[in-house]
Amino acid sequence: MKIPRQKMREQDPSERIHNFSEVALGFTEEMAKIEVERCLQCGDPKCVNGCPVNIDIPNFIRLIKEDNLLEAIRSIKDYNILPAICGRVCPQEVQCEKACILSKRWEPVAIGALERYVADWERKNQLKECPDCEAPNNIKVAVIGSGPAGLTCAADLARYGFDVTIFEAFHKGGGVLVYGIPEFRLPKEIVEDEIETLKMLGIKVEYNKIIGKTLMIEDLKEMGFKALFISVGAGLPLMRKIPGMNLNGVLTANEFLTRTNLMKAYKFPEYDTPIKIGKVITIIGGGNTALDSARVALRLGAEKVIIVYRRTESEMPARKEEYHHAVEEGIEFQFLTNPVRFLGDNSGNVEKIEVLKMKLGELDASGRPRPNPIENSEYLINCDTVIIAIGTNANPILTKSIPKLKLTKWGYIDADEEGKTNIEDVFAGGDIVTGSATVISAMGAGRQAAKAMNAFLRSKFL
Repeated sequence: MKIPRQKMREQDPSERIHNFSEVALGFTEEMAKIEVERCLQCGDPKCVNGCPVNIDIPNFIRLIKEDNLLEAIRSIKDYNILPAICGRVCPQEVQCEKACILSKRWEPVAIGALERYVADWERKNQLKECPDCEAPNNIKVAVIGSGPAGLTCAADLARYGFDVTIFEAFHKGGGVLVYGIPEFRLPKEIVEDEIETLKMLGIKVEYNKIIGKTLMIEDLKEMGFKALFISVGAGLPLMRKIPGMNLNGVLTANEFLTRTNLMKAYKFPEYDTPIKIGKVITIIGGGNTALDSARVALRLGAEKVIIVYRRTESEMPARKEEYHHAVEEGIEFQFLTNPVRFLGDNSGNVEKIEVLKMKLGELDASGRPRPNPIENSEYLINCDTVIIAIGTNANPILTKSIPKLKLTKWGYIDADEEGKTNIEDVFAGGDIVTGSATVISAMGAGRQAAKAMNAFLRSKFL
Protein backbone atom coordinates (compact mmCIF):
# COMPACT_ATOMS: atom_id res chain seq x y z
CA MET A 1 0.00 0.00 0.00
CA LYS A 2 3.04 2.25 0.32
CA ILE A 3 4.03 1.55 -3.27
CA PRO A 4 2.68 4.30 -5.55
CA ARG A 5 0.72 3.28 -8.65
CA GLN A 6 3.02 3.30 -11.66
CA LYS A 7 2.26 6.11 -14.11
CA MET A 8 1.93 5.17 -17.77
CA ARG A 9 4.71 6.48 -20.01
CA GLU A 10 3.41 8.83 -22.71
CA GLN A 11 4.59 10.82 -25.70
CA ASP A 12 5.17 14.49 -24.88
CA PRO A 13 2.10 16.55 -25.90
CA SER A 14 4.17 19.00 -27.94
CA GLU A 15 5.49 16.12 -30.06
CA ARG A 16 2.46 13.85 -30.33
CA ILE A 17 0.14 16.50 -31.80
CA HIS A 18 2.27 16.27 -34.95
CA ASN A 19 2.08 12.48 -35.39
CA PHE A 20 -0.32 9.54 -35.25
CA SER A 21 1.98 7.30 -33.20
CA GLU A 22 0.61 5.79 -30.01
CA VAL A 23 0.31 8.27 -27.14
CA ALA A 24 0.52 5.77 -24.27
CA LEU A 25 3.80 3.86 -24.40
CA GLY A 26 3.08 1.04 -21.93
CA PHE A 27 4.90 -0.24 -18.86
CA THR A 28 8.54 -1.24 -18.83
CA GLU A 29 9.47 -4.57 -17.24
CA GLU A 30 10.60 -2.74 -14.11
CA MET A 31 7.32 -0.80 -13.86
CA ALA A 32 5.28 -4.00 -14.25
CA LYS A 33 7.27 -5.75 -11.54
CA ILE A 34 6.65 -2.85 -9.16
CA GLU A 35 2.93 -2.61 -9.98
CA VAL A 36 2.18 -6.31 -9.43
CA GLU A 37 3.51 -5.94 -5.86
CA ARG A 38 0.53 -3.68 -5.16
CA CYS A 39 -2.03 -6.47 -5.76
CA LEU A 40 -3.39 -7.84 -2.48
CA GLN A 41 -4.41 -11.20 -4.05
CA CYS A 42 -7.82 -10.91 -2.40
CA GLY A 43 -9.65 -14.08 -1.39
CA ASP A 44 -12.84 -12.58 -2.84
CA PRO A 45 -11.53 -10.53 -5.78
CA LYS A 46 -14.09 -7.84 -6.58
CA CYS A 47 -12.07 -6.85 -9.67
CA VAL A 48 -13.16 -10.07 -11.42
CA ASN A 49 -16.82 -9.15 -10.96
CA GLY A 50 -16.03 -5.68 -12.33
CA CYS A 51 -14.76 -7.17 -15.61
CA PRO A 52 -17.53 -7.87 -18.17
CA VAL A 53 -15.71 -11.02 -19.34
CA ASN A 54 -14.64 -12.05 -15.81
CA ILE A 55 -10.89 -12.40 -16.39
CA ASP A 56 -9.16 -14.09 -13.45
CA ILE A 57 -7.25 -10.89 -12.68
CA PRO A 58 -5.44 -11.97 -9.47
CA ASN A 59 -4.19 -15.09 -11.23
CA PHE A 60 -2.60 -13.34 -14.21
CA ILE A 61 -1.08 -10.70 -11.92
CA ARG A 62 0.35 -13.45 -9.69
CA LEU A 63 1.86 -15.12 -12.77
CA ILE A 64 3.51 -11.84 -13.80
CA LYS A 65 4.93 -11.56 -10.28
CA GLU A 66 6.32 -15.10 -10.64
CA ASP A 67 7.91 -14.00 -13.95
CA ASN A 68 5.77 -16.53 -15.84
CA LEU A 69 4.47 -14.26 -18.59
CA LEU A 70 3.59 -17.09 -20.95
CA GLU A 71 1.14 -18.58 -18.46
CA ALA A 72 -0.11 -15.07 -17.65
CA ILE A 73 -1.16 -14.41 -21.25
CA ARG A 74 -2.67 -17.90 -21.47
CA SER A 75 -4.68 -17.16 -18.34
CA ILE A 76 -6.02 -13.93 -19.83
CA LYS A 77 -6.88 -15.55 -23.18
CA ASP A 78 -9.03 -18.14 -21.43
CA TYR A 79 -11.46 -15.24 -20.93
CA ASN A 80 -10.41 -12.52 -23.36
CA ILE A 81 -9.10 -13.26 -26.86
CA LEU A 82 -8.27 -9.55 -27.46
CA PRO A 83 -6.00 -8.53 -24.54
CA ALA A 84 -3.78 -6.06 -26.44
CA ILE A 85 -6.91 -4.18 -27.52
CA CYS A 86 -8.67 -4.23 -24.16
CA GLY A 87 -5.51 -3.20 -22.33
CA ARG A 88 -5.58 0.00 -24.41
CA VAL A 89 -9.20 1.04 -24.87
CA CYS A 90 -11.26 -0.54 -22.08
CA PRO A 91 -12.50 1.91 -19.43
CA GLN A 92 -10.85 -0.02 -16.60
CA GLU A 93 -11.28 2.97 -14.31
CA VAL A 94 -15.05 2.35 -14.13
CA GLN A 95 -14.91 -1.45 -14.27
CA CYS A 96 -12.24 -3.76 -12.80
CA GLU A 97 -10.10 -0.99 -11.31
CA LYS A 98 -13.11 0.72 -9.74
CA ALA A 99 -13.91 -2.57 -8.00
CA CYS A 100 -10.30 -3.04 -6.79
CA ILE A 101 -10.26 -3.02 -2.98
CA LEU A 102 -7.33 -0.56 -2.96
CA SER A 103 -9.51 2.06 -4.63
CA LYS A 104 -11.45 2.48 -1.37
CA ARG A 105 -8.54 4.41 0.18
CA TRP A 106 -5.70 4.43 -2.34
CA GLU A 107 -5.21 4.17 -6.09
CA PRO A 108 -6.30 0.84 -7.62
CA VAL A 109 -3.91 -1.62 -9.21
CA ALA A 110 -3.22 -0.66 -12.86
CA ILE A 111 -4.97 -3.76 -14.20
CA GLY A 112 -5.40 -2.46 -17.75
CA ALA A 113 -1.76 -1.47 -18.09
CA LEU A 114 -0.64 -4.89 -16.83
CA GLU A 115 -2.94 -6.66 -19.30
CA ARG A 116 -1.45 -4.58 -22.10
CA TYR A 117 2.08 -5.29 -20.84
CA VAL A 118 1.61 -9.07 -21.05
CA ALA A 119 -0.09 -8.91 -24.46
CA ASP A 120 2.65 -6.67 -25.86
CA TRP A 121 5.30 -9.01 -24.44
CA GLU A 122 3.71 -11.94 -26.30
CA ARG A 123 3.62 -10.02 -29.58
CA LYS A 124 7.15 -8.64 -29.20
CA ASN A 125 8.54 -12.13 -28.59
CA GLN A 126 6.45 -13.67 -31.39
CA LEU A 127 4.97 -16.24 -29.04
CA LYS A 128 1.44 -16.03 -30.44
CA GLU A 129 -0.68 -19.04 -29.64
CA CYS A 130 -4.38 -19.64 -29.27
CA PRO A 131 -6.42 -21.41 -26.60
CA ASP A 132 -7.28 -25.09 -26.95
CA CYS A 133 -10.40 -26.06 -28.91
CA GLU A 134 -12.81 -28.96 -28.62
CA ALA A 135 -12.90 -31.51 -31.43
CA PRO A 136 -14.58 -30.19 -34.61
CA ASN A 137 -18.29 -31.00 -34.78
CA ASN A 138 -18.74 -29.81 -38.43
CA ILE A 139 -21.67 -27.53 -37.57
CA LYS A 140 -21.43 -24.24 -39.46
CA VAL A 141 -22.14 -20.97 -37.67
CA ALA A 142 -22.13 -17.46 -39.16
CA VAL A 143 -21.06 -14.35 -37.30
CA ILE A 144 -22.19 -11.12 -38.97
CA GLY A 145 -19.83 -8.26 -38.12
CA SER A 146 -16.21 -8.39 -36.95
CA GLY A 147 -16.33 -5.85 -34.15
CA PRO A 148 -15.53 -6.75 -30.51
CA ALA A 149 -18.77 -8.73 -29.96
CA GLY A 150 -18.41 -10.66 -33.20
CA LEU A 151 -14.74 -11.50 -32.72
CA THR A 152 -15.32 -12.70 -29.16
CA CYS A 153 -18.37 -14.77 -30.04
CA ALA A 154 -16.54 -16.31 -33.02
CA ALA A 155 -13.54 -17.24 -30.87
CA ASP A 156 -15.66 -18.92 -28.21
CA LEU A 157 -17.74 -20.79 -30.79
CA ALA A 158 -14.55 -22.05 -32.45
CA ARG A 159 -13.31 -23.23 -29.08
CA TYR A 160 -16.57 -25.15 -28.66
CA GLY A 161 -15.72 -26.97 -31.90
CA PHE A 162 -17.96 -25.14 -34.38
CA ASP A 163 -17.05 -24.25 -37.96
CA VAL A 164 -17.21 -20.43 -37.81
CA THR A 165 -17.24 -17.88 -40.62
CA ILE A 166 -17.29 -14.12 -39.98
CA PHE A 167 -18.95 -11.90 -42.60
CA GLU A 168 -17.64 -8.32 -42.59
CA ALA A 169 -19.02 -5.42 -44.64
CA PHE A 170 -15.71 -3.53 -44.81
CA HIS A 171 -12.44 -4.61 -46.39
CA LYS A 172 -10.79 -4.80 -42.96
CA GLY A 173 -11.82 -6.62 -39.81
CA GLY A 174 -12.34 -5.08 -36.39
CA GLY A 175 -15.46 -2.95 -36.80
CA VAL A 176 -15.32 0.16 -34.63
CA LEU A 177 -11.79 -0.84 -33.58
CA VAL A 178 -10.52 0.07 -37.06
CA TYR A 179 -12.93 2.72 -38.33
CA GLY A 180 -13.73 4.52 -35.09
CA ILE A 181 -10.65 4.54 -32.84
CA PRO A 182 -7.63 6.57 -34.03
CA GLU A 183 -4.19 5.10 -34.60
CA PHE A 184 -2.70 7.03 -31.68
CA ARG A 185 -5.06 5.25 -29.27
CA LEU A 186 -5.14 1.83 -30.92
CA PRO A 187 -2.61 0.99 -33.65
CA LYS A 188 -4.31 -0.95 -36.42
CA GLU A 189 -1.49 -3.48 -36.63
CA ILE A 190 -2.56 -4.63 -33.17
CA VAL A 191 -6.13 -5.21 -34.34
CA GLU A 192 -4.86 -7.15 -37.36
CA ASP A 193 -2.59 -9.17 -35.08
CA GLU A 194 -5.46 -10.08 -32.75
CA ILE A 195 -7.60 -11.16 -35.74
CA GLU A 196 -4.75 -13.45 -36.81
CA THR A 197 -5.19 -15.23 -33.47
CA LEU A 198 -8.76 -16.02 -34.47
CA LYS A 199 -7.60 -17.46 -37.77
CA MET A 200 -5.35 -19.80 -35.77
CA LEU A 201 -8.59 -21.12 -34.25
CA GLY A 202 -9.77 -22.04 -37.75
CA ILE A 203 -12.14 -19.08 -38.10
CA LYS A 204 -12.70 -17.86 -41.65
CA VAL A 205 -13.33 -14.18 -42.47
CA GLU A 206 -15.25 -13.04 -45.57
CA TYR A 207 -14.73 -9.32 -46.29
CA ASN A 208 -16.84 -6.93 -48.38
CA LYS A 209 -19.99 -8.91 -47.57
CA ILE A 210 -22.95 -6.72 -46.59
CA ILE A 211 -25.53 -9.05 -45.16
CA GLY A 212 -28.89 -7.68 -46.22
CA LYS A 213 -27.44 -6.54 -49.57
CA THR A 214 -24.58 -8.74 -50.86
CA LEU A 215 -26.03 -11.80 -49.16
CA MET A 216 -29.36 -12.34 -47.44
CA ILE A 217 -30.02 -14.41 -44.32
CA GLU A 218 -31.73 -17.01 -46.52
CA ASP A 219 -28.51 -17.30 -48.54
CA LEU A 220 -26.52 -18.08 -45.40
CA LYS A 221 -28.98 -20.78 -44.39
CA GLU A 222 -28.78 -22.31 -47.87
CA MET A 223 -24.99 -22.32 -47.46
CA GLY A 224 -25.46 -24.61 -44.47
CA PHE A 225 -25.15 -22.23 -41.52
CA LYS A 226 -27.23 -23.57 -38.63
CA ALA A 227 -27.21 -20.43 -36.48
CA LEU A 228 -26.34 -16.74 -36.83
CA PHE A 229 -24.88 -14.18 -34.47
CA ILE A 230 -25.57 -10.58 -35.48
CA SER A 231 -23.03 -8.05 -34.21
CA VAL A 232 -23.08 -5.27 -36.78
CA GLY A 233 -22.76 -2.46 -34.23
CA ALA A 234 -24.58 0.84 -34.31
CA GLY A 235 -22.88 2.70 -37.13
CA LEU A 236 -25.60 5.07 -38.34
CA PRO A 237 -24.75 8.65 -37.29
CA LEU A 238 -27.23 10.34 -34.99
CA MET A 239 -28.30 13.63 -36.55
CA ARG A 240 -30.16 16.56 -35.02
CA LYS A 241 -32.36 18.91 -36.99
CA ILE A 242 -30.13 21.98 -36.79
CA PRO A 243 -30.53 24.64 -39.49
CA GLY A 244 -27.49 24.69 -41.77
CA MET A 245 -26.65 20.99 -41.54
CA ASN A 246 -26.36 20.85 -45.33
CA LEU A 247 -23.58 23.45 -45.52
CA ASN A 248 -20.19 22.45 -46.91
CA GLY A 249 -17.80 21.70 -44.06
CA VAL A 250 -20.44 20.14 -41.77
CA LEU A 251 -19.83 16.40 -41.48
CA THR A 252 -20.38 13.52 -39.08
CA ALA A 253 -17.72 12.00 -36.87
CA ASN A 254 -18.44 8.62 -38.50
CA GLU A 255 -17.45 9.93 -41.92
CA PHE A 256 -14.49 11.91 -40.58
CA LEU A 257 -13.04 9.07 -38.49
CA THR A 258 -13.74 6.34 -41.06
CA ARG A 259 -11.91 8.28 -43.77
CA THR A 260 -9.04 8.99 -41.42
CA ASN A 261 -8.68 5.66 -39.62
CA LEU A 262 -9.91 2.91 -41.93
CA MET A 263 -9.09 4.61 -45.22
CA LYS A 264 -5.81 6.14 -43.98
CA ALA A 265 -6.55 9.73 -45.00
CA TYR A 266 -3.88 10.88 -42.55
CA LYS A 267 -1.32 9.25 -44.88
CA PHE A 268 -2.53 11.00 -48.05
CA PRO A 269 -1.20 10.85 -50.77
CA GLU A 270 0.42 7.53 -49.80
CA TYR A 271 -3.20 6.34 -49.47
CA ASP A 272 -5.64 7.69 -52.05
CA THR A 273 -8.10 9.15 -49.51
CA PRO A 274 -8.08 12.96 -49.43
CA ILE A 275 -9.65 14.74 -46.50
CA LYS A 276 -10.26 18.46 -46.24
CA ILE A 277 -10.48 20.35 -42.99
CA GLY A 278 -10.22 24.02 -42.22
CA LYS A 279 -8.13 26.02 -39.78
CA VAL A 280 -10.72 26.28 -37.01
CA ILE A 281 -12.63 23.07 -36.23
CA THR A 282 -15.61 22.80 -33.91
CA ILE A 283 -16.72 19.42 -32.57
CA ILE A 284 -20.25 18.94 -31.21
CA GLY A 285 -20.41 16.30 -28.45
CA GLY A 286 -18.70 15.08 -25.27
CA GLY A 287 -18.01 11.37 -25.73
CA ASN A 288 -14.90 9.47 -26.77
CA THR A 289 -15.85 9.93 -30.43
CA ALA A 290 -15.93 13.71 -30.01
CA LEU A 291 -12.52 13.72 -28.33
CA ASP A 292 -11.10 11.35 -30.94
CA SER A 293 -12.36 13.65 -33.71
CA ALA A 294 -10.87 16.70 -32.03
CA ARG A 295 -7.46 15.12 -31.54
CA VAL A 296 -7.41 13.75 -35.10
CA ALA A 297 -8.29 17.20 -36.49
CA LEU A 298 -5.41 18.71 -34.54
CA ARG A 299 -2.99 16.18 -36.02
CA LEU A 300 -4.30 16.84 -39.52
CA GLY A 301 -3.19 20.46 -39.24
CA ALA A 302 -6.03 22.41 -37.63
CA GLU A 303 -4.83 25.61 -35.98
CA LYS A 304 -7.60 25.60 -33.37
CA VAL A 305 -10.01 22.89 -32.22
CA ILE A 306 -13.05 23.64 -30.05
CA ILE A 307 -15.34 21.10 -28.39
CA VAL A 308 -18.87 22.32 -27.71
CA TYR A 309 -20.71 20.28 -25.06
CA ARG A 310 -24.07 21.02 -23.51
CA ARG A 311 -23.21 19.73 -20.02
CA THR A 312 -20.11 20.12 -17.84
CA GLU A 313 -16.85 18.19 -17.64
CA SER A 314 -18.34 16.02 -14.85
CA GLU A 315 -21.10 14.70 -17.10
CA MET A 316 -18.91 13.96 -20.12
CA PRO A 317 -19.20 10.29 -21.15
CA ALA A 318 -15.64 10.33 -22.51
CA ARG A 319 -12.91 8.60 -20.53
CA LYS A 320 -11.13 10.89 -18.09
CA GLU A 321 -7.81 9.78 -19.54
CA GLU A 322 -8.84 10.92 -23.02
CA TYR A 323 -10.11 14.26 -21.68
CA HIS A 324 -6.81 14.74 -19.87
CA HIS A 325 -4.89 14.03 -23.08
CA ALA A 326 -7.07 16.43 -25.06
CA VAL A 327 -6.50 19.24 -22.56
CA GLU A 328 -2.74 18.59 -22.64
CA GLU A 329 -2.84 18.87 -26.43
CA GLY A 330 -4.50 22.27 -26.36
CA ILE A 331 -8.08 21.36 -27.29
CA GLU A 332 -10.46 24.14 -26.17
CA PHE A 333 -13.66 23.15 -24.33
CA GLN A 334 -16.80 25.25 -24.21
CA PHE A 335 -19.05 23.56 -21.67
CA LEU A 336 -22.76 24.26 -21.03
CA THR A 337 -23.03 25.30 -24.67
CA ASN A 338 -25.43 23.99 -27.32
CA PRO A 339 -25.55 24.65 -31.10
CA VAL A 340 -28.63 26.48 -32.41
CA ARG A 341 -27.76 26.82 -36.11
CA PHE A 342 -24.88 26.74 -38.57
CA LEU A 343 -24.28 29.85 -40.67
CA GLY A 344 -22.61 29.85 -44.08
CA ASP A 345 -21.05 32.24 -46.57
CA ASN A 346 -22.33 33.07 -50.06
CA SER A 347 -20.71 29.92 -51.47
CA GLY A 348 -22.50 27.58 -49.04
CA ASN A 349 -19.51 26.94 -46.78
CA VAL A 350 -19.96 26.92 -43.00
CA GLU A 351 -18.29 29.89 -41.31
CA LYS A 352 -20.01 30.32 -37.93
CA ILE A 353 -22.04 28.42 -35.34
CA GLU A 354 -24.68 30.16 -33.29
CA VAL A 355 -24.70 28.62 -29.81
CA LEU A 356 -26.75 29.03 -26.66
CA LYS A 357 -25.55 28.84 -23.06
CA MET A 358 -27.14 26.18 -20.87
CA LYS A 359 -27.71 25.55 -17.17
CA LEU A 360 -28.18 22.17 -15.49
CA GLY A 361 -31.53 21.21 -14.03
CA GLU A 362 -33.17 18.04 -12.71
CA LEU A 363 -31.86 14.58 -13.55
CA ASP A 364 -33.13 13.13 -16.83
CA ALA A 365 -33.57 9.51 -17.97
CA SER A 366 -29.78 9.11 -18.36
CA GLY A 367 -29.26 9.92 -14.68
CA ARG A 368 -27.46 13.17 -15.52
CA PRO A 369 -28.68 16.74 -14.94
CA ARG A 370 -30.82 17.96 -17.82
CA PRO A 371 -29.29 20.94 -19.71
CA ASN A 372 -31.77 23.79 -20.03
CA PRO A 373 -31.28 26.86 -22.26
CA ILE A 374 -30.53 30.28 -20.77
CA GLU A 375 -32.69 32.90 -22.46
CA ASN A 376 -30.94 35.53 -24.62
CA SER A 377 -27.50 33.94 -24.15
CA GLU A 378 -26.76 33.32 -27.84
CA TYR A 379 -23.32 34.03 -29.29
CA LEU A 380 -21.31 33.06 -32.38
CA ILE A 381 -18.27 30.83 -32.81
CA ASN A 382 -16.17 31.33 -35.97
CA CYS A 383 -15.12 28.09 -37.65
CA ASP A 384 -14.72 26.55 -41.10
CA THR A 385 -15.36 22.87 -40.26
CA VAL A 386 -18.00 21.34 -37.96
CA ILE A 387 -17.93 17.69 -36.90
CA ILE A 388 -21.11 16.23 -35.36
CA ALA A 389 -20.26 13.60 -32.72
CA ILE A 390 -23.43 13.19 -30.68
CA GLY A 391 -23.91 9.44 -31.00
CA THR A 392 -25.10 6.73 -33.35
CA ASN A 393 -28.20 4.71 -34.15
CA ALA A 394 -28.74 1.18 -35.44
CA ASN A 395 -28.07 0.81 -39.16
CA PRO A 396 -31.26 -0.69 -40.63
CA ILE A 397 -29.76 -2.43 -43.70
CA LEU A 398 -29.57 -5.86 -42.06
CA THR A 399 -32.56 -5.65 -39.74
CA LYS A 400 -34.91 -4.53 -42.55
CA SER A 401 -33.93 -7.64 -44.51
CA ILE A 402 -35.31 -9.87 -41.70
CA PRO A 403 -38.97 -8.80 -41.35
CA LYS A 404 -39.69 -11.37 -38.62
CA LEU A 405 -36.88 -10.11 -36.36
CA LYS A 406 -38.25 -8.22 -33.37
CA LEU A 407 -36.76 -4.75 -32.85
CA THR A 408 -37.02 -2.16 -30.09
CA LYS A 409 -38.74 1.17 -30.70
CA TRP A 410 -35.28 2.66 -31.39
CA GLY A 411 -34.52 0.12 -34.12
CA TYR A 412 -32.11 -2.04 -32.12
CA ILE A 413 -32.49 -5.83 -32.06
CA ASP A 414 -34.60 -7.05 -29.16
CA ALA A 415 -32.43 -9.73 -27.53
CA ASP A 416 -32.14 -11.04 -23.97
CA GLU A 417 -29.00 -11.25 -21.82
CA GLU A 418 -28.00 -14.47 -23.59
CA GLY A 419 -28.33 -12.87 -27.01
CA LYS A 420 -31.50 -14.79 -27.90
CA THR A 421 -33.90 -13.09 -30.30
CA ASN A 422 -37.47 -14.03 -31.19
CA ILE A 423 -36.07 -16.22 -34.02
CA GLU A 424 -34.77 -19.53 -32.72
CA ASP A 425 -31.51 -19.71 -34.67
CA VAL A 426 -30.71 -15.98 -34.69
CA PHE A 427 -28.71 -14.43 -31.84
CA ALA A 428 -27.44 -10.88 -31.43
CA GLY A 429 -25.18 -8.83 -29.18
CA GLY A 430 -23.12 -5.67 -28.83
CA ASP A 431 -24.14 -2.18 -29.90
CA ILE A 432 -26.86 -3.44 -32.27
CA VAL A 433 -28.69 -4.59 -29.12
CA THR A 434 -27.63 -2.08 -26.46
CA GLY A 435 -26.79 1.02 -28.47
CA SER A 436 -23.30 2.55 -28.24
CA ALA A 437 -21.36 1.02 -25.35
CA THR A 438 -17.81 -0.05 -24.49
CA VAL A 439 -15.58 -2.54 -26.29
CA ILE A 440 -15.44 -4.85 -23.29
CA SER A 441 -19.22 -4.84 -22.71
CA ALA A 442 -19.69 -5.86 -26.35
CA MET A 443 -17.18 -8.65 -25.79
CA GLY A 444 -19.13 -9.77 -22.72
CA ALA A 445 -22.27 -9.94 -24.86
CA GLY A 446 -20.39 -12.01 -27.43
CA ARG A 447 -19.32 -14.50 -24.76
CA GLN A 448 -22.84 -14.83 -23.36
CA ALA A 449 -24.27 -15.40 -26.83
CA ALA A 450 -21.64 -18.04 -27.63
CA LYS A 451 -22.65 -20.01 -24.52
CA ALA A 452 -26.32 -19.83 -25.48
CA MET A 453 -25.59 -20.78 -29.09
CA ASN A 454 -23.48 -23.72 -27.96
CA ALA A 455 -26.34 -25.02 -25.81
CA PHE A 456 -28.91 -24.48 -28.60
CA LEU A 457 -26.86 -26.13 -31.34
CA ARG A 458 -25.86 -29.13 -29.23
CA SER A 459 -29.41 -29.79 -28.15
CA LYS A 460 -30.71 -29.54 -31.72
CA PHE A 461 -27.94 -31.15 -33.82
CA LEU A 462 -25.77 -33.22 -31.48
